[in-house]
Parts: sequence; structure tokens; C-alpha cells
Amino acid sequence: MKKVGVLVLVLASSCYLWAGSDKEDATERLQKAGDVLHEIMGTPDKGIPSEVIQGAKCIAVVPKMIKGGFVFGAKHGKGVATCRTAKGWSAPAFFTVSGGSWGLQIGVEGVDLVMMIMNDKGMQDLLSSKFQIGAQASASAGPVGRHASAGTDWKLDTEILTYSRSKGLFAGISLEGSWIEQDKDSTVAVYGKKDDSYRAALTGKLATPPEAVPFLKAVGFTEEQAKKAA
Repeated sequence: MKKVGVLVLVLASSCYLWAGSDKEDATERLQKAGDVLHEIMGTPDKGIPSEVIQGAKCIAVVPKMIKGGFVFGAKHGKGVATCRTAKGWSAPAFFTVSGGSWGLQIGVEGVDLVMMIMNDKGMQDLLSSKFQIGAQASASAGPVGRHASAGTDWKLDTEILTYSRSKGLFAGISLEGSWIEQDKDSTVAVYGKKDDSYRAALTGKLATPPEAVPFLKAVGFTEEQAKKAA
């Protein structure tokens, strides 16, 4: 019986440490995502046009997504997203992005990925907690610069505008075939075991955790919202 009791205690401790690790990972991801947005906003001539930012329904950031492979390529990363609500930007939701590609490519590269969800259809796809870019949601490389050209169709036809930054260069990226899926471990670590926490966060039904304030301030979080979250 003592051995059983010790085993239960060890398993319980392991679960606690794992949850703590997920919480630390989520907090670090929020910080890095905020840093990515701050750096992008600091170089407007080479970043996301103001019209795109102002028109976005949701903003999703994946700091240091991994791309790489030999002949067969692969992408994987963990990100955080927020959507506009009647009361401002929502509490963050955690997700993963993964997918493959075919082509002549060698090596592994870490890139910062930003996705601007531009219309209601794209927002509904994000809220679904799992969807595939190209099959369920259209995406294209977004325009770069201080202002977007009026002659482009980015505002009307594209659900998601994608951007990547690697070695200081900020440009569009193709995510065709990639899957966007809820990161359940991070969601549970931050919000607890609630089946609807992912969707509830993005629709403004959950309070913003204090650790998310720096990221949301980079997006456009108001001081009043920040005080409520503190």
C-alpha cells in the first residue's frame, strides 16, 4: 500500500510540474509575441501596412516558427491570437501551426510568423479551433510597407494575410496546406479545464490574464483594459 501511495504522489507531482511547464511556456510565448509586434511596429516602412492592422478582425503571432527539411519540408510552431470584440481586444487564445511542403530545400530556419485575419469568415475559421489553410480558409502573402496599395485585392478577397520575418527581413509567406489547431495544453494551463476556453477567450468571454497584458498592449490594448487585467 505504501508503494501505491508513493506512486500516486509521484504521478500527482509530475502532473503539477507539467502544468507549471505549460504555463511557463504560454507566458514566454506571450512575451515573445509581444516583442515581435513591437519590433514590427518600430519599422513601419518594412512591416505591415497600417490599413491592414486597422482592418484586421484578429491578429495571430507565432514567434520562431521552425521551417526546414531536405526535399520534404515541414513547418511547426506555437502561437497566440486575439480578436476584436465590442470591448476591445480579447483575451489570448493559444494555437499550433503545422504542415508540410514539397520542394528543394535544405536546412532548418526559425521565422517569426504573423497572421492577420481580415474578415468574418477567417475569424469563424479561427474560432473553430481547427482548420486547414487552403482547404477551409484562403490565405496569401500580405502587402508590406507603410501603406497598402489601393489597387490590390487584399481587403476584399483574402481571409488571412500572412507575413514572416527571418534575419531582419519581413515579407509575405505561403502557408498553403498548414493546419491551425487549438493548443489544449496551454489553454488548460492558463484558463483551467474548460472545453470552451479557446473560443470563449477569442469572443471576449474570459478575463485577460495579467501575463497577457504586454502582448495585448502591442496589439492595441487600452490602459483601462490593462488595469482590469492587472
